[in-house]
Amino acid sequence: MKKETLVPEPSWKPVKAYNNFTFLNSSDARTVRVLCEFVEPESRFRRLRVKNTIVFFGSARTPSFEVAAKNLTDVEELLHRTKRPTREMALEHERAKRALHMSRYYEDAMKLSSKLTKWSESLKHSADKFLICSGGGPGIMEAANRGAKNAGGRSIGLNISLPFEQTPNPYQTPELSLEFHYFFIRKFWFVYMARALVVFPGGFGTLDELFDLLTLVQTRKTRKNLPIVLYGSEYWNELINFEAMVKWEMISPEDLNLFHFYDDPEECFNFLKKELSKPNGAATLQPPRLQS
Repeated sequence: MKKETLVPEPSWKPVKAYNNFTFLNSSDARTVRVLCEFVEPESRFRRLRVKNTIVFFGSARTPSFEVAAKNLTDVEELLHRTKRPTREMALEHERAKRALHMSRYYEDAMKLSSKLTKWSESLKHSADKFLICSGGGPGIMEAANRGAKNAGGRSIGLNISLPFEQTPNPYQTPELSLEFHYFFIRKFWFVYMARALVVFPGGFGTLDELFDLLTLVQTRKTRKNLPIVLYGSEYWNELINFEAMVKWEMISPEDLNLFHFYDDPEECFNFLKKELSKPNGAATLQPPRLQS
């Protein structure tokens, strides 16, 4: 009778595909990573009972008044000590003065966010509450999250991985702080739960988000009342000639009603509170669906 030969155990085990991090970070698995950025936020928001947001857009470069004022003071002290100021020092002085001028938008964003959060927290039913949502970075985004935290409320930060500028601010609620790789999915989450948008002065990123949203509303690809505020008429009217777009028939005159200008946090708050209190702006609606 032959003896059975024992097969030795292999010294390795095959790795399951979902544990193969080399594969998951490869170009072949891009669709898997895209799907994760769709599904994980939805799971998290559902678990944390987040349904409605008020989105703040704006520049990452806008400083607080405190920071801007200190910087201007430092620059002016250096100029005072220098017998022959250079052209570069004069330009830095101008930049510091301009930053102080723009810092009012940081302060206004913080005030508006705080007012909206306090009002939201006063609502009886949790399903009716609105959470402040920002891009999670510095500048106006920081001001929005900071205002919500000052008011004792939660807030969302939809962070994006960038080689510069985008550093998560410390004021967003940790469990509601998300990090995205793909811009288009991040933009989807900005819109999906939004009930209102406030757009402060900003650069390419802010303009991209603004016109993307205006296009969705103009073409009725989103089925909900979505008030859009352009905060800072001085900036927006100098930057974009909306009337010229009507003149050249690139947009219709009624498209100018898609957004509203405000320069005062109290007036803006009253407008948003009124709009969000309307039946078609209430949180009892079914979650918004983008048309395919």
